Amino acid sequence: MEGFLPINRQDMLEQGIRQPDFVYVCGDAYVDHSSFGAAIISRVLEAHGYTVAMCCQPDWKDPASVAEFGEPRLGFLVSSGNMDSMVNHYTVAKKHRSYDYYSPGGVMGRRPDRAVTVYCNLIRRTFKHTPIIIGGIEASLRRMAHYDYWSDSVRRSILLESGADIISYGMGERSIVEIADALASGIGVQDITWIEGTVFKTRDDMLVEDAIRLPDYEEILRDKRKMAESVHIQYENTDPIASRRMYETYDGKTFVVQNTPSKPLSEQEMDDVYALPYTRRWHPVYDKDGGIPALSEIKFSLTSCRGCYGQCNFCALTFHEGRIVQVRSHESIIREAEQMIDDPDFKGYIHDVGGPTSEFRGPACAKQLKYGACKNRQCLFPKPCSQLIVDHSDYLKLLRKLRELPKVKKVFVRSGFRFDYLMADPNKQFLYELCKYHVSGQLRVAPEHISDNVLKEMGKPSFSVYTAFVDEFQKINQKLGKEQYVVPYLMSSHPGSTVKDAIQLAEYLQKNHLNPEQVQDYYPTPGTVSTCMYYTGINPLTMEKVYVERNPHEKAMQRALLQYRDPKNYELVKEALLQEGREDLIGFGADFLIPPRKMEYKAGKAVHPAKSGKKGPGGQKEMSRPAGRKETSRPAGQKGDVRFGKKNASGSGTSFGRTGETQRKNSARPDRKNAGKTDGRFGKKTSEPPIRGRR
Repeated sequence: MEGFLPINRQDMLEQGIRQPDFVYVCGDAYVDHSSFGAAIISRVLEAHGYTVAMCCQPDWKDPASVAEFGEPRLGFLVSSGNMDSMVNHYTVAKKHRSYDYYSPGGVMGRRPDRAVTVYCNLIRRTFKHTPIIIGGIEASLRRMAHYDYWSDSVRRSILLESGADIISYGMGERSIVEIADALASGIGVQDITWIEGTVFKTRDDMLVEDAIRLPDYEEILRDKRKMAESVHIQYENTDPIASRRMYETYDGKTFVVQNTPSKPLSEQEMDDVYALPYTRRWHPVYDKDGGIPALSEIKFSLTSCRGCYGQCNFCALTFHEGRIVQVRSHESIIREAEQMIDDPDFKGYIHDVGGPTSEFRGPACAKQLKYGACKNRQCLFPKPCSQLIVDHSDYLKLLRKLRELPKVKKVFVRSGFRFDYLMADPNKQFLYELCKYHVSGQLRVAPEHISDNVLKEMGKPSFSVYTAFVDEFQKINQKLGKEQYVVPYLMSSHPGSTVKDAIQLAEYLQKNHLNPEQVQDYYPTPGTVSTCMYYTGINPLTMEKVYVERNPHEKAMQRALLQYRDPKNYELVKEALLQEGREDLIGFGADFLIPPRKMEYKAGKAVHPAKSGKKGPGGQKEMSRPAGRKETSRPAGQKGDVRFGKKNASGSGTSFGRTGETQRKNSARPDRKNAGKTDGRFGKKTSEPPIRGRR
């Protein structure tokens, strides 16, 4: 098919390729767009003179499915796609999902569980010695020994489990080209041990002499504190400038060695990556199925940056994309916007401009590019660092240029953005223009909780910062005469959160007339500080003990409290209140969470079941809703207040080394409708279907 890379042998021969240099085996359908990791990595290799054939969503039960192109000249590339296959398949309750944003027509079941490992084993059944390079979010976040939530066990490095030869972790553009060049020069894959942004395995102890030794795998299995120590060391060495090589030992003989991360891309290099000849479409072979839903979500969104120095503990961005923010030039972004405008489906609306954190447009401070990010200090937590460069002017100029383009009616900002970073800026011009031009009635931000004890374990700012932001947002909207609302993301059961904390949050929601339609139960995914807390009960950054709720019923109570108005949550909410001695919140009226007995709501009125349990006109008593109880999520007639509303799906993703967003936010938000961040190219973040961040 013209413009696309070959997806079958006939395509390959028609393009004059007798033997491809690489065959890319991917768990996603083939979408040739810069929000998809497979597209970026394959186009980067193509730009360096290599041929790539795309083997997307092969039949993992049939070895012939990965032999379509024969043996590649240099090797196989393997990725689960923009999402971790386990997050793609299962909710936090470990129930099967019914929809796959990255498959034709959203049909679930086109990829296996633990896709990277399954694909590698499939390849090895036919091609015994062909090099296999794995990357993407699934491989990147499992590069060392890790806790696996789905099996509730500590698993070995995916390099050992899959039988692959090298991991290209992180974003991947630099390392994949260096690997390709090394293989093309005749170097054996077992001898490629020096490339930044890679992990290799060896039994040669000479190759680990200058590296930091992590706790052995066997130690981690025996002692959870050793796991916390390992994660602590790994997080101290995520910076490409200040970090050192690390290794862990298996059975005292096998070493898994992680080289230092790849250097961040310069602005020109970022521009070059996004200027590659993407068709910006899914392959036409999927037209009959209705296409690929993920592309529809981000087709008219623009990626302006990558990386995040926000360092939320539940987010894999630090481990995957890193803390140093890299950006595209205004010119590069404008050129892509002009391409979008020419699309016949463009209706005048740019759905998003951003990345993991939309308004980050450069390194956190002047010294980061020279000395690296601080090992033992965070840029925004617990308060913004005194060296932090707080400046929205560049992002503001970019938005102004975009909204001046012909045929553009509106430019929205829907990526996650840091309200604490915004509040640290004494110049509120950005917030003013954000409210005036770039909000579609609802602005999504992520306070996550109101308890400072919980927020501390999340790595999030004090709740007072959020309330100050909301006040500022309301004042500006009142001046503008606009009725716009903040839509906060909330999370239940994060390490540190108790039922008492959940009740405190429910009280806040009740007093402020807030009614969240969607909340997220904490999801322990690989590559985050919070997942280490969940498994070990220890915060690896402080090595202090943390309360962790693992009991499914207790977790269900916490989640139910965030939606206490929902009748189906009544019994769980009542149980939680009684358990904590909070009967004072049970009663009729505006000051109570729930009534003394369960009621059914019909046509806006509450119906008490009769004592006999019979139903019907003679078996139930109808009564008006208690005075002061409101159906709406804000006081009637009050403008500019905060409420919870439906969120809009948007976002964009990353590559052979991205984390989604979302997995921000999205260790992100796997249970939310349309949630997720296309954060996972041949190594991208993400996160979840294509909603970008919730920083």
